[in-house]
Parts: sequence; C-alpha cells; structure tokens
Amino acid sequence: MKLYLIPTPIGNLEDITLRALRILGEVDGILAEDTRNTGQLLKHLNISKPLYSHHAHNEHAGVAGVIKMLKEGKVLALVSDAGTPGVSDPGFLLVKACVENGIEVETLPGATALIPALVNSGFPTDRFVFEGFLPHKKGRQTRWKAIAEEERTTVLYESPHRLVKALEQMVEFVSPDRSIMVARELSKMHEQMVRGTAAEVLNYFNLHPDKVRGEIVIVIAGKE
Repeated sequence: MKLYLIPTPIGNLEDITLRALRILGEVDGILAEDTRNTGQLLKHLNISKPLYSHHAHNEHAGVAGVIKMLKEGKVLALVSDAGTPGVSDPGFLLVKACVENGIEVETLPGATALIPALVNSGFPTDRFVFEGFLPHKKGRQTRWKAIAEEERTTVLYESPHRLVKALEQMVEFVSPDRSIMVARELSKMHEQMVRGTAAEVLNYFNLHPDKVRGEIVIVIAGKE
C-alpha cells in the first residue's frame, strides 16, 4: 500500500519526468482532480489506468474510501489538473490521513508554477512567502495589509477574472510603487512576464484586456 503524489505539466506536455511516466504506468489507479483532463493527458502519454475523481468538492467525503483502497494493498497516484498536487490543489487532507494511518506517501519533484515565477522575477529568493490564492472576500484586505509589511518576496496565485481587481487592491493596500511581476501562461506558447510597479502593471492590463487570461502568478518584492 502506497500513495504517490505526481506533478503533471502546467502547460508544456514535455515537462513530465521519466520517473513520473514510469510510476503512472505501474500504479493500480490514479486519483484525479478532473478525470477528463487527466484522461486526455494519459491518452497523450499512452497510459491506461483506472481513474478516480478526487477534487476540492469531494475531498473530505472521499478520503475514507481512498484510505480503504490503500489498506487493501492498492498502490495509487494522486494528480492535479496541472502542477504538484497539494499546492493550492487537493491533496493535503489525503496525505494527512495517510500519515495518520501509517500509509507510505512519496512525492515526486516536478512541475509547479510557483518556483519558475519566483526565480524569473529577479527578486530575492533566499527567503520568500507563498500565499496561494487570497481569500475572495473575508480576510482579503487583512492579507493585503500583511503583504505590505512583508520584507520577504511574496508569491501568490490569482485567477484571470480577478487579476485587475487584485492589482487595484495592491495599489490601494500595499503601494502603487511596489515592484511586482505578473507571470502568465508559464511554459506555454504565450508565456509572458509583466514587470514594473503595481501601478504600472495595473495600467498595462487595463490597456491590454486581451492579456488577462491563462494561469497567473504574482510575485511581489518585499518591503525595503
């Protein structure tokens, strides 16, 4: 009995390791955030395995069933739609349950949007804070104010339809002059890094609404 956490490409399908390919071909089944997306990936990789749905909306209810399968001797893999499972994606509750039940967990290194964006930013990388997705409403302003005082580089994820609003809030609660970088479509054909002050980057996306699309990572320089 064993659970593997396997990163999948965040865009470019070449970004999957040989080890990930081998293990995906060896496990008894694959837990997927979206079985349709994972099914397409497996088809591309010429891998055929049973797929089980494991996403944010059924994670709490589904953990017990997964633990049961593992205790019966199954070897399973957990994947998200893109990147490393458990990082702003389902995975934490299942790993916690495996640890509590003495079930071995192995996490493979691999694709993630967090590290490429951080390294590409040109901001200090020796110490940084990862905020994931900020709350949509309650507590959001408080988090922005904390980021304003943070001396380390801050990295966060944002969805396209909230990007402009996030930049407006950054100008208001952090500083219009704080240096930031917005990375979008990492590893894909239209990968783009937009650098400047918060006010400058906000102005760019207001002038280019066609660019407000894709997966987005925001990197914020620490307070001097």
